[in-house]
Amino acid sequence: MRGITRRIFLKNSGIAVFGASALPAFLGNAVAGTLPRRAPKKVLVALFQRGAVDGLNVVIPYAESSYYDYRPTIGIPRPGRGSSDGAQGAALDLDGFFGLHPQLSPLLPLYRQGLLAAIHATGSPDPSRSHFDAQDYMEAGTPGVKSTDSGWLNRAFVSRPSAKSSALRAVAVSPAMPLTLRGSAPAIAVPDLRQFRFFGPPNLIEANFEAMYADASDPRLREIGSETFAAVQTLKQLDPEKYQPANGAQYPRGHFGRALREVAQLIKADVGMEAAFLDSGGWDHHVNEGAVDGRLGSLLAELGQGLAAFAADMGPKLHDIVFVSMSEFGRTARENGDAGTDHGHGNYMFVMGGPVKGGKVYTRWPGLAPDRLNQDRDLKVTTDYRTVLAEILRRHLGVSNFANVFPDFNADRATDYLNLIRT
Repeated sequence: MRGITRRIFLKNSGIAVFGASALPAFLGNAVAGTLPRRAPKKVLVALFQRGAVDGLNVVIPYAESSYYDYRPTIGIPRPGRGSSDGAQGAALDLDGFFGLHPQLSPLLPLYRQGLLAAIHATGSPDPSRSHFDAQDYMEAGTPGVKSTDSGWLNRAFVSRPSAKSSALRAVAVSPAMPLTLRGSAPAIAVPDLRQFRFFGPPNLIEANFEAMYADASDPRLREIGSETFAAVQTLKQLDPEKYQPANGAQYPRGHFGRALREVAQLIKADVGMEAAFLDSGGWDHHVNEGAVDGRLGSLLAELGQGLAAFAADMGPKLHDIVFVSMSEFGRTARENGDAGTDHGHGNYMFVMGGPVKGGKVYTRWPGLAPDRLNQDRDLKVTTDYRTVLAEILRRHLGVSNFANVFPDFNADRATDYLNLIRT
């Protein structure tokens, strides 16, 4: 093993590891070549739409006349009369006030079945319009605080430790560890299960990996080595090339569809995963955003197809899954001179799954009249995004101590605010 350093091993294995946990039983199973199966767990899947998605064109307040005054070229037409699904190329009516973008039509059945809800006029209370700062604040769960170096979801697991947790308890399908999952609780980031591999003869890796870490002077490093090897062996055995989605589910091509498919495979493998994190980029549309078609419409079509496929693929397992989407901030109420929108404030979130009280748009709607906008340009934030996350963490994952998960935020009060998740 002299030619293979610990740093090179971790780099070439295609896996990033945060946290440390000694898992001798799991490691023994991995070395023996058997895939340990665990009791199915409740799972949280979190999607970050990077770039600041235009929530006003995702969940459209079509009953607001100001919406069409502000958006003469990119506004989504009102639902057509005489059709519960709206006219072709029009918003899909949800409740007589809000409608879905027509490219999200695959999600309409989930909404009507009570499996999908939207939260509107939500977001971070911090006013930053910097993508990088706003993303960090949201992922850290500490709006306005730059010094936080761990994520809200990792701290949630720290607050609820498990003696029998899996090395795959928290997984990011990402080339790098997102801030959401950074911290002292074990978490891994894998860019692509299909390309996951070692460099070097497998028998050499398996025969000497434990020895390489066993002589490490730092106990934490030895624990990370054990955890890494356990995760590595498990991922190798999943064989994603042979995975067949259930119930005719067809994931869209591209990064987002592939990531959802891999999350589905990990959930079905019952490897102890409790949280998955996904990234979706390209939502920053200052120019040529489009209305029904265009750049935003293309991304929303991928989003709708992907979530519908994931729900179908999960089947009965959806009963134990909550999916939540978020984005760093919204877009301006008014379109700009380039048929796009600029950085705004208030936005939307989707929450989907069996425990979700869906079929509803949850909001304290502030209105879009000029005197109701934030700084005469943006949808106001009336529901802190941490309110949504806190309720999911408490009622779905059983987190009870929020002192470190969301510092300086009354999460205990917030968990009863929306009444969004069934207990």
